[in-house]
Amino acid sequence: MAKFKLFTEDSNKSPILHLWRNFKSNHLALVGLWIFLLLTVLAVLAPLIAPYGINEQHNNSLILPPSWDEQGSVNFLLGTDGLGRDLLSRLMNGTTTTFGLAIVTALLTTLFGVILGIMAALSKGWRSSVLNHLLDVTLAIPSLLLAIIIVAILGPGLMNTVWAIILSLLPQYIHSIRNIVTLEMTKDYVTAHRLDGASKWRILSIGILPNIYEQIVLIFTMSLSTAILDIAALGFLQLGAQPPTAEWGAILAENLSLIYLAPWTVALPGFLLFISILSTNLVGDGLRQALQKRKAH
Repeated sequence: MAKFKLFTEDSNKSPILHLWRNFKSNHLALVGLWIFLLLTVLAVLAPLIAPYGINEQHNNSLILPPSWDEQGSVNFLLGTDGLGRDLLSRLMNGTTTTFGLAIVTALLTTLFGVILGIMAALSKGWRSSVLNHLLDVTLAIPSLLLAIIIVAILGPGLMNTVWAIILSLLPQYIHSIRNIVTLEMTKDYVTAHRLDGASKWRILSIGILPNIYEQIVLIFTMSLSTAILDIAALGFLQLGAQPPTAEWGAILAENLSLIYLAPWTVALPGFLLFISILSTNLVGDGLRQALQKRKAH
């Protein structure tokens, strides 16, 4: 006789497994995740596996086209720039500077944003009013423009760029986390915890945070794509990474004068920027759809 199962296997799966099952059903999001992981690994290993140094010059191979061109060389797979530097090595190391640094920036923004967003949600009275007005003012300014203003005050440089992007992304992050936590505070399970005499910290640690971590991950992916674009934009404007640092935006700025003579020196870093932002957005959109499917069930 067939066995009767009171609960199906799917109903007993953990929330993370449910989220992964819904996420992997989106093939575009899955492709974006593989590209994202590949870029992350490359950002970590690039300084070790790059064939040449980022500033190593080859005077006999100036403006060499990629290897698939008739005039190219297999020694330089993606060609060289106007100073004879291997473009592949510079782009690989640029992954560390642009993509890797954007991940660190987004993680720090997430950490500060969650802490300040929770404090904003728990604040009341004049403190809450002042914070709301400050957030409204800063949210009216585009993040890139705000980052440019902060870099202009702090001075150009890669580390100043990181702090400028963190400060420019924080208002939006604080606003989102505050709204999420405020909504959770109105739910019945929080009221039940309060009636049991639980402290605010216990309500946050065992009640609210486990229920909003998915939204935090989703906001992280969205802020990551903005951080990638802002780091490259500031590097292109020569406010971020300074030459000869290998950073995708700075590489674009350096080779802009060669766009007609050697278009690959501009097209390749631009393509990497496009791929990295596209993969990040695909992952974020896949997470959003997976969360919606999970809530619908």
